[in-house]
Amino acid sequence: MTRHLARLAAPPAAALLLAACGSAPSPATDDGGPAISIVAAFYPLQFAAERVGGERVRVTSLTAAGAEPHDLELSPQQVAAVSDAQLVVYLAGFQSSVDEAVAQTGGGNSLDAMTGIAPLAPPQGEIDEAKADGGQPPTNDPHVWLDPTAMSTIVATVAGRLSTLDPAGATEYTANAAALTASLTALDAAWTSGTATCASRDLVVSHEAFGYLAARYRFTQVGISGLSPDSEPSPAKVAEVADFVRTNGVRTIYYETLVDPKVAQTVAAETGAATAVLDPLEGLAEGSTDDYLSVMSTNLDTVRKGQPCT
Repeated sequence: MTRHLARLAAPPAAALLLAACGSAPSPATDDGGPAISIVAAFYPLQFAAERVGGERVRVTSLTAAGAEPHDLELSPQQVAAVSDAQLVVYLAGFQSSVDEAVAQTGGGNSLDAMTGIAPLAPPQGEIDEAKADGGQPPTNDPHVWLDPTAMSTIVATVAGRLSTLDPAGATEYTANAAALTASLTALDAAWTSGTATCASRDLVVSHEAFGYLAARYRFTQVGISGLSPDSEPSPAKVAEVADFVRTNGVRTIYYETLVDPKVAQTVAAETGAATAVLDPLEGLAEGSTDDYLSVMSTNLDTVRKGQPCT
């Protein structure tokens, strides 16, 4: 996938303006200290930072609501925000423009959300396609947040870094992380029990974002497109998935909220399967009142109906 990278430096006049803006005082915490400034790369990391940090942090997301994060291009102002933040929570290898902005700052204020999590290898088809095109194959599947147990690890890592940055708030960060982890543990238990008796373990999806979820809950992911939702599958790939659907009696093809569903709809139309939305939680729709926990609960209901599970 071709990614258009943003400029990593503002013109001199703009840089002076950004520096002046960055010198404005931060909101105060309850104990009178300034709030910790956090930049999150995209929604799941924003959610974790906000829930762990509570009133002691000020979180901004580089990816706007309703935007697809894979091909994010940073403005000069956003690059400056990455440099100025006390903490940047990102996922190395997922958004190349964010990777470059972090590298430009030296990385001292950054936290890779994959820290402490065993990565999954990318789908073999993704590796083969990259090699055939003469490109660099991906080294891992980045969609780690769709496993609630991995999300718990992210929460603990964020809490640890915030406690180092702001020792006065360590007790609060620990308590907030414990509360969120309890919710994630309950979510994981609901997914484990709710999908234990599904008639089909084949999860056919519009793009291969659900590897970690599939591995956690004993599904086999079958993707029409690869790790990037905007990569166009070849006619041969579409035909291959359609044959798989027919052969294995797959009842539902899942597509997502922020990407055109036409490929999933094409396979469904050719095979007689139904379609349903399975949200990869790469971002929330603009104006949405949902959060990570509610969307994952809705995803569970969708999978239980689509697989189906008793």
